Amino acid sequence: MTGTSTDGQVLDTPLTRLTGVRHPVVQTGMGWVAGPRLVTAVANAGGLGFLASATMTLDQLGRAVHAVKERTDAPFGVNLRADAGDADDRIDLLIREDVRVASFALAPRRELISRLKDAGIVVIPSVGARRHAEKVVGWGADAVLVQGGEGGGHTGAVATTLLLPQVVDAVDVPVIAAGGFFDGRGLAAALAYGAAGVAMGTRFLLTSDSSVPDAVKRVYLETGETVVTRRVDGMPHRVLRSGLVDALEGSGRVGGLMRALRNGARFKNLSGMSWREMIADGRAMKHGKDLSWAQVLMAANTPMLLKAAMVDGRPDLGVMASGQVVGVIDDLPDCAQLIGGIVAGAAEAIAAQQSLLVR
Repeated sequence: MTGTSTDGQVLDTPLTRLTGVRHPVVQTGMGWVAGPRLVTAVANAGGLGFLASATMTLDQLGRAVHAVKERTDAPFGVNLRADAGDADDRIDLLIREDVRVASFALAPRRELISRLKDAGIVVIPSVGARRHAEKVVGWGADAVLVQGGEGGGHTGAVATTLLLPQVVDAVDVPVIAAGGFFDGRGLAAALAYGAAGVAMGTRFLLTSDSSVPDAVKRVYLETGETVVTRRVDGMPHRVLRSGLVDALEGSGRVGGLMRALRNGARFKNLSGMSWREMIADGRAMKHGKDLSWAQVLMAANTPMLLKAAMVDGRPDLGVMASGQVVGVIDDLPDCAQLIGGIVAGAAEAIAAQQSLLVR
């Protein structure tokens, strides 16, 4: 199946052929944001939407998958935590429910990729460096999503315009570009770099189909400034600048750890996990990574601080992950309008560039 814009133009890319979606536009798996409502809207608009499973229990994920399947026949995906204690159970669920695509925020283990591929599921890990892309492709990944430093949430320091061509040149699978994309010009530019499509988080969060409270969306539209902080979970995290973030930046080590303990207890109650399971998850997070136990403990901040804003509608009590692109967004279209406009805009931009060729 190929990608077709609203005016009849066709964008046929390796991403549309690999996943069966109409348009080479991806909605990323944002915790507390990418639920059935948003993913269904993206799928029905011809894009590839991902359910964010990291903030769902296994039962909640099952219900979310069923909810999307009841509302659309279009392909969609699930974003997984490779280091989750029940990662194997979640993969069993994807296989059982015939989910089309699995993505990972961090590099999955080789055996996870193999299990998914053996079941015919397309595997697309997210990467932030060329060497990471080379590793997961060597393990059998079908495509990679590469996010530059402009992107929201956990992010690196290298800009998309530098990271994307490095990865495109290094691997022989489709590459999806993320970090700084919001319109058709960006999609055309990514395709020119050799990407097979673009992925967006903040742009899809700021749609009328997003379940984020309207008051929080207004904060995004009115603020427009992001910062990278390590005070959320010990790792670089791009978020909207706010009074809470400034307070976190000014807090001491002891205060940060106490906050992490409180949030860890809240997440334990919300998720139904035992302390034993949470410790096992912490060990999995730490395995193979240069993380201190203090950083692992601080990671308990992330789900609850995001939930306070994204679900509870309290931006004064939570953090709001955001890409730098928030500074150029000023509207809340629905997903069909957004994706249709992006694809049509990309087709126009490509046609305009072709006019520069001298024969």
